[in-house]
Amino acid sequence: MTDPSKIFDGLLVLQYRSGTKKAFSLLVSKYHNKLCKHSYWYTYDIDASKDIVQDCWGIVINKLADLKDPNRFGSWVFRIVTRKSLDFVNKRKRELGKRQEYGLNYTEVDAEEENDIAIQKLLKGIQTLAHEQQVVLRLFYIENYALKEISGILEISIGTVKSRLFHAREKLKIILKK
Repeated sequence: MTDPSKIFDGLLVLQYRSGTKKAFSLLVSKYHNKLCKHSYWYTYDIDASKDIVQDCWGIVINKLADLKDPNRFGSWVFRIVTRKSLDFVNKRKRELGKRQEYGLNYTEVDAEEENDIAIQKLLKGIQTLAHEQQVVLRLFYIENYALKEISGILEISIGTVKSRLFHAREKLKIILKK
């Protein structure tokens, strides 16, 4: 059975295609904050995440007519944001490499400290995981995407998604027992 939320998204996409501009603003209202959080997960930069998502909305407007299955709007737009966020991260890594090559200092803004010790330990444990495992955990537990949707967003097989989830959970169990 298809998720009613996806059907609603599909209807909004179809309404927008037929000329109802309000339908697109409803999609933006529903997804904008989620997409900013998703982009932040990659970039760790609030301003960059907002800029990336804003740019992605322009891409969505231009490509929405090409979306074959309107009910898959959510995973489609997340895939766009994922790609743009990764492009940003890769560009930043290249720039950091150039700065280090020329002896320039570069400091990252430290994340806010959590008060709860258990949450701190969990967050530190998650940070020790491979980036791919972190992303799958976030999409599965925070964004509540199904394995098949995660597979589509990240463009990897469902088996790979399952494997990354399994190994991430096992590593977290060991970390949290310490």
